[in-house]
Amino acid sequence: MTIVVTDNCRRCRFTECVSVCPVACFHADDEMVYIDNDVCIDCSACIPVCPVKAIASEEDLTDSQRHWVAINAEKSRVLPVIDEKQTPLPTAELRRAELGY
Repeated sequence: MTIVVTDNCRRCRFTECVSVCPVACFHADDEMVYIDNDVCIDCSACIPVCPVKAIASEEDLTDSQRHWVAINAEKSRVLPVIDEKQTPLPTAELRRAELGY
């Protein structure tokens, strides 16, 4: 099973996911987080804690979201690991409202 972060994370970067992850599989840039599935143990603990429902199992992705599997793989290999909860982006609450959460 592959767990991925989708575009709902963009402009939010809530990191509740990082705080429940038992391994260091999250990576971040200035806009969102990504999962390294070579490190992820597929525990799925991150999925229910995301306040904008940005994290999903690959089998739950829509066809229009499938490209996020490759994006997570690519980005996680070049971005730094984050292993502690961080302050959300300044645009996070507005983005959450836009998404209806």
